[in-house]
Amino acid sequence: MTSQSLPPNRQTTDQQPGDRTSPLHDAHVAAGASFTDFAGWQMPVRYSSDLAEHHAVRTAAGLFDLSHMGEIVLLGPEAGQALDYALAGKLSALAEDQAKYSLLLSRSGGIIDDLVVYRTGEDRYMVVANASNRDAVAQELRDRTAPFDVEVFDESDDIALIAVQGPAALSILLATSGLAADDGALGGGDFGERLSALKYYWSLPAEFETHPVLIARTGYTGEDGFELYVAPDNAGALWDALLEAGAAQGLVPAGLASRDTLRLEAGMPLYGHELGLGTMPAQAGLGRVVNLGKDTDFVGRAASEEGPDPEARVLVGLTGEGKRAARAGYPVFAKDVADGDDAEVGVVTSGALSPTLGVPIAMAYVAPQVARENTVLHVDVRGMRLPFTVTALPFYSRKKR
Repeated sequence: MTSQSLPPNRQTTDQQPGDRTSPLHDAHVAAGASFTDFAGWQMPVRYSSDLAEHHAVRTAAGLFDLSHMGEIVLLGPEAGQALDYALAGKLSALAEDQAKYSLLLSRSGGIIDDLVVYRTGEDRYMVVANASNRDAVAQELRDRTAPFDVEVFDESDDIALIAVQGPAALSILLATSGLAADDGALGGGDFGERLSALKYYWSLPAEFETHPVLIARTGYTGEDGFELYVAPDNAGALWDALLEAGAAQGLVPAGLASRDTLRLEAGMPLYGHELGLGTMPAQAGLGRVVNLGKDTDFVGRAASEEGPDPEARVLVGLTGEGKRAARAGYPVFAKDVADGDDAEVGVVTSGALSPTLGVPIAMAYVAPQVARENTVLHVDVRGMRLPFTVTALPFYSRKKR
């Protein structure tokens, strides 16, 4: 939402697991979606097939409903300072309309959640949290920012989130009827120029049929794309308008299954798989996200300065052969040079047969001694030890196409 709109705070934490539905639920049912329980939400896992939706995003565009994500707003003259203390990055340095990936750390340096933070006004920030961590993030932010002149609002139930991801994403938004800059008089060509010039991890306050919408050039697929934050009552009309504008350009609705294989190819970690309380950012390759150079304290700083144990496992990419995929939880082995036996050195956190590359790919935490690129390890895939090679992340980058 724009900095001028502050919808009321309505929480539904008394709901039971699995009984939350997106404001777009009826549209998904009408489109023939299959659903899954995700963090207490009934969300579309696929509409046609995982492969078709995955390939659509890589070659044209996919339309995702991400309304299950959490949005927590901080409002007040010390909002930036409060976030500098609460999170691992320096959020006060953001310009208005800029976004930043950050981490909410425990005092022991573990990852409570990974977040995207938008500065949507001079004294207003929006923190986007994973659905499963929404309540924990909101409470942590309330507790940590209590000494500052700032208010914290959980606006998750008042914001729907739609993503358009893929090479055709920009042209689809430009063709969408009803989208304009936040001042209606600035629509048309000026809106197109501003949207086309929008940089990665920046946002543009806009309107859809005179209603506020925040358009951000962000995503979780490895492709160009946009995420649109809109009031739930206007989400259905926006979803339909995007589908209509993208019909001739190959846009299809896409579910969580394709989003997972897309983010895996792009080497993007998922909370609950690659990230968690027992993992420090440096182990996950996210040490750069922790700003130890900022001149203020933050929760988890002391532990981050000390860093993980030198023997702590680190995240790597793995590429296999054939068609048998390594799945989350499968053990990873290396040959013990001393006695010739296989030694268990890690565990797979995410894995799939890559639809784009045509080979098995996985992410795994392994002992640092075997984390060097091109090291050959073996994954136990249902009783068979199959070779996988340590590979630099990401597996796929659109810049290499």
